[in-house]
Amino acid sequence: MFWILNIIAAFVLSHAFTAFVTWNILSLSYHKQLFDVPDDRKIHEGLVPRLGGVAFNPVVFFTLALMLAVNAYLGNSELQDAVGLEVQQVACTYCAMTLAYLTGIIDDLMGVRYVSKFIIQFVIGLLLIGGGVMITDFHGLLGIGVLPLWASVPLSIFATIFIINAINLIDGIDGLALGLCIGTFAVYGAVFYLAGMMLHALLAAASLGSLVSLFLYNVFGNVKRKRKIFMGDTGCMVISVMICYLSCKVANIEDLRGNDPNLFVLSFSPLLVPCLDVVRVFLYRVRHGKNPFLPDRHHIHHKLLDLGMKPWQAMVALILSTGALTAINVELSRSIDVTLLLALDIALWTAINMVLRKRIEHLKNNAHTSI
Repeated sequence: MFWILNIIAAFVLSHAFTAFVTWNILSLSYHKQLFDVPDDRKIHEGLVPRLGGVAFNPVVFFTLALMLAVNAYLGNSELQDAVGLEVQQVACTYCAMTLAYLTGIIDDLMGVRYVSKFIIQFVIGLLLIGGGVMITDFHGLLGIGVLPLWASVPLSIFATIFIINAINLIDGIDGLALGLCIGTFAVYGAVFYLAGMMLHALLAAASLGSLVSLFLYNVFGNVKRKRKIFMGDTGCMVISVMICYLSCKVANIEDLRGNDPNLFVLSFSPLLVPCLDVVRVFLYRVRHGKNPFLPDRHHIHHKLLDLGMKPWQAMVALILSTGALTAINVELSRSIDVTLLLALDIALWTAINMVLRKRIEHLKNNAHTSI
């Protein structure tokens, strides 16, 4: 019960702090005219601030520090002991998140070229590896188990860069990236609690509380009342780094209660939609001779919009689909080989996109015929 109260407190405090900080960021953004201006690719209307993600990094670690202080005051040393055991990982992760935080702020205010972003993301990957945050085991994927260091290091850097860009690129309609990340932190938090990893359960809870607050501002905020905000590149980068850290911790859990699911599936299933989408879009751009690093309108949410869905409908559909896919994958991983399961996921994703593409072409042909 004591740890449940800690987790609830971390969620509530982070939620409240983020709401307060975001309220002041909105005031500053309108005073200094710091907006995300609509263009041909963006679907929002009106001038909307894009600095919502500025709240995430300081709020989450302020909440963690406050929980440490409160636990120490109450005479509970378990959290302090957990931080002591994980001090290298926590310190390096904080440095990585701070670098992502500063880069994101600069990008949101002035813009950062994608080459510079990749270099910084590479450094972020090195910082995480410096803390021992690495993919060390494939848990049977492609028949591979524990990875040697020479394979683990480059793979971990690649995964870090990949996840950061996947979450950034799926952030194309209100609430989508935030909703997917909320689901990810909820899954991770539950897993950490079951595994008795309370430090990481608190980090997941604090991250969840902060994102729920941002989600409410982003989805339900009113532009005319100056209450709407985007999380921007700052939010995408910092949240992605936290997800990289926690996903590696999930993948390296030694024991769960009951019939354990495959840890690789448990760790990466919540990220399948953005990850599969960024691979598909990358291949599409390369195949059509386009720069694979420049934005366009070929993501899965753009397809749903082209079918006539409203942005909120596309957002809800993708979040619910991700939740269902995660639950099914985790359950099936208890009895199905992980390589076969991933192949089925890719086949399903490919089939869905083919159906959507044909449906969009059919609608366009009918529109041309009617004209």
